[in-house]
Amino acid sequence: MSAEFDEKTRTELEAAVYRRLVEHLRQRTDVQNIDLMNLAGFCRNCLSNWMKDAADATGVPLSKDEAREIVYGEPYEQWRAKHQKEASADQKAAFEKSRPQH
Repeated sequence: MSAEFDEKTRTELEAAVYRRLVEHLRQRTDVQNIDLMNLAGFCRNCLSNWMKDAADATGVPLSKDEAREIVYGEPYEQWRAKHQKEASADQKAAFEKSRPQH
């Protein structure tokens, strides 16, 4: 059995889920982007890039920095200075291993 919603309700639910995910990631500053990439294949930067892509697709002006601030809750450089740690050799190796080969 699957739930069926009208388009407006679906969009509202998806938006609520997105906001909850972003808020969760803002609270979990201990989880590094490289860890997210290694485990899930996306990170906070990916979310901000997807936000920018969506804005571009609909003609809404949004810079890369503005999109990152939406996701991080503060300017990206400020977040990095406060929360980002140097990736370990193991994290870097896992990242390289998980990247698609072209």
